[in-house]
Amino acid sequence: MDDVHEVGPGADGSALTLRWSTGGDPSSRSLWFDQAQAADPRPARDPLDGDTTADVVIVGAGLTGLWTAYYLLEADPALDVLVVEQHVAGAGASGRTGGWFGAGPAVAAVRIAAVHGPDAARTARAALRDAVVEVGGVAAAEQIDGDVAVGGLLTVARSPAQLARLAAEAEAARVWGDEVELLGPDDVAGSARVAGALGGTLAPDVGRLQPVALVRGLVDVLTGHGARVAEGTRALRLSPGAVVTDQGTVRAPLVVRATGGGRPAGGRHAVATAPLAEEVWAALGLRRGVVLADAGHRPVRALRTADDRLVLSLRSARQPSAPSGQDLAAVLRLHRALAGLLPPTAGARTTHAWGVALAGGPLPALGFDADAGLAWADGGGDDGVAAANLAGRTLADLLTGGDGALTRLPWVVRGAAGASGAAGGAAARRLAGRIRAAVREGAATLADQEERLTGRPSRLTGLAGER
Repeated sequence: MDDVHEVGPGADGSALTLRWSTGGDPSSRSLWFDQAQAADPRPARDPLDGDTTADVVIVGAGLTGLWTAYYLLEADPALDVLVVEQHVAGAGASGRTGGWFGAGPAVAAVRIAAVHGPDAARTARAALRDAVVEVGGVAAAEQIDGDVAVGGLLTVARSPAQLARLAAEAEAARVWGDEVELLGPDDVAGSARVAGALGGTLAPDVGRLQPVALVRGLVDVLTGHGARVAEGTRALRLSPGAVVTDQGTVRAPLVVRATGGGRPAGGRHAVATAPLAEEVWAALGLRRGVVLADAGHRPVRALRTADDRLVLSLRSARQPSAPSGQDLAAVLRLHRALAGLLPPTAGARTTHAWGVALAGGPLPALGFDADAGLAWADGGGDDGVAAANLAGRTLADLLTGGDGALTRLPWVVRGAAGASGAAGGAAARRLAGRIRAAVREGAATLADQEERLTGRPSRLTGLAGER
């Protein structure tokens, strides 16, 4: 059973009650698991029962693994697909998000263009935008109640320097096909009433969802179509033709690793309020489906849940000391953001605090060694929900012998080099990632300070990384 800790009230007299857990059942570690379990109490699925065989075995029942299984069965309903998960489905980064999903930052296209050219970068951006639509489309078609609503990312500037920077970013995004709209203060107020707003931007390819409800819905769809999902089953070794687990060995000609690439660097911290009264929401004016962000270099994002809570999240270089998010400094900063961004929430009670370990880099990375029958997928970062859908569709195409546009995206690697690269050097990648995250966080702090002092966009914006 988990130990539950509380802190409160806040030093400023506001009602601050934070709850987090120190271990045990991962379902207690985020609002999303609590909500899903309250709506549909269900035990964990049975673990693997000894040795077995399959056509395809997928290690990891996060969204990447589940989407891969979904599109494999869509391509060939006769396939025998087995998904093994060491905890419960969605227990990793997929079930501990900030509740929003999108196509990711358009600035990431610059890095793709530098290696693969501008056409490849535009194609990649289009694929990620399409993935946002696909997530909502599948949820609707399969009648999955995942609370999917796409209202866009509203980024609000509260200083002239931020406004100038947002205008430049919007213009640059259009080069890669992103339809980012520049807004005046009245336009911003039509979607959210933010204290001190001078203007902002609206990127349409962002929305909210209930990630655990989506995970559970996909599991139900998969098992309804004959797939097997074994929880409480830890993979010990992956090799061509077999996965050895602590519950038995699975022999299959096709093996997929969809575990997010191991423990990443940095993380995102999130808090959720108790349900807010209707008069508070009327004062906030935050439309359902709109994800709100400030224009700082370490932006806070906020959204309204289906049960009228406000969820805020913040990315930082510091990795949560436990999946439950015991970084009190980050949690307190998020609580202060309630009063700073949205004054009517200053007295809101905060009922949940959790940490999100980001899944690799900001873009998906995946590959397939056809000779060995090994496929893998990493990455997705802050926007892992849409990236996971894209990865799942791509892996399904690769595994079934397809050669469509998805298999030619710039992050797809074919052959043994990709498989070995995904399996090896994890410690070195984590160390390098932590160094990059620390540099970005320091640069973000300095960039915000520079903008406050000079009133101009910071020269450190590039070092601060993708917002």
